[in-house]
This record gives sequence, C-alpha cells and structure tokens, in this order.
Amino acid sequence: MDNQYVLGWGTLALINAGLAQGKNRTGLNWFLLSLALGPLATFILLLVEKG
Repeated sequence: MDNQYVLGWGTLALINAGLAQGKNRTGLNWFLLSLALGPLATFILLLVEKG
C-alpha cells in the first residue's frame, strides 16, 4: 500500500476524532470508526447533531 495513502487515511481519522470531541462525542471511538470507514465516517460525523 502506498505510504501517502496510509498517511492521509490516518490524518483523516485524527481530524474526525477532533471533530467528534467538538461535538461531545468519544474521540477514540470515532478515530477507530474512521480507520475503518474513512471519508464515510466524516460524512456521518458532519450529519450528527452536537450532543
């Protein structure tokens, strides 16, 4: 697998964890979910209301 692809995927997961914490969600859970789903997790996170 290309290193840039892995780096980008990991960076996206970290960004999603930060977004999740800003919405009072568990950052670790969203980080792990983002590793599995990638951009789809970002889309889901953007649709979730602030809790």
